[in-house]
Amino acid sequence: MPDNAWNLLKLFSDRTRLRILHLLKREQLSVGELQDILGMGQSRISTHLAQLLKLKVVSLRREGKKAFYSLAGTLPPNTRKLLEATFESIADDTEIRGDEAALARVIEKRTAATQEYFDAIAKRDGNAAVPGRSDGGIIQMLLSLVPPLTIADLGSGRGIISQRLALSAKKIFCIDNSKTTLDEGREFMKKHGVKNVEFILGDIQNVPLKNASVDVALLSQSLHHASRPKDAINEAFRILKPGGKIIILDLNKHPYEIARERYHDTWLGFTKSDIETWLAESGFQKTSSLVFPADDKKLKFETLFARGEKPL
Repeated sequence: MPDNAWNLLKLFSDRTRLRILHLLKREQLSVGELQDILGMGQSRISTHLAQLLKLKVVSLRREGKKAFYSLAGTLPPNTRKLLEATFESIADDTEIRGDEAALARVIEKRTAATQEYFDAIAKRDGNAAVPGRSDGGIIQMLLSLVPPLTIADLGSGRGIISQRLALSAKKIFCIDNSKTTLDEGREFMKKHGVKNVEFILGDIQNVPLKNASVDVALLSQSLHHASRPKDAINEAFRILKPGGKIIILDLNKHPYEIARERYHDTWLGFTKSDIETWLAESGFQKTSSLVFPADDKKLKFETLFARGEKPL
């Protein structure tokens, strides 16, 4: 048996490491979140993570001062089979079920914190400064649309952009996970006499729309708030009709850590390569991307524009 196989067997024989792997299979987590779930000290968890990283069973993503761990996306077939068999054997373990319940609470806490932020700003002026929003990006988005279309505005907020699109769109579905924001959006559309926009409570990583039901999937300044932005892009592909287009407006990669506290951002933007790779992996063709300079020199956030097309 190769030395690496022996090392993997030793690695998977430890109960704590298995608990960590079982959690990281389900969600990308920080050391602090693992501490909350497992009830263990930072040094103990970090030691186990270092061993898992060494054999490339987990991967590490750094966002500014934050570090997030997840199960490695590409594992050798034999390693994956061994790990899946191990997970299956411990599925009914009381401690594992407890970890899953604790993980659900951590995710709920994340979601609640994000919703609390957006609930707090729901009644602010729609023209207030928002990182990544630029006239150049919005114009490019509008030029990419051919009316009349059915559009899914994913992570819509109260629908500031959808109000503009509604002038030429057939139908717009505004999807957001903040009920307060959606209620504000409905009042906003009513005030402006907009009747072809429907607000739906939902997660952009699990969109409550049918397969192949829209012509355009719009993600405007919402991906950097998602814990799994690739899942949101996958969902956009699912709900698009053949030939449909995805339009993304988001933050270009930046170093401004303050965005986490001030705007509750999960990601400090993305590179053109990040987005185009995810688009291609989801099945999109004819992908392209552009970066627009910041309109507000004080905020200094550049806008990343990207698009792709679902094959016919």
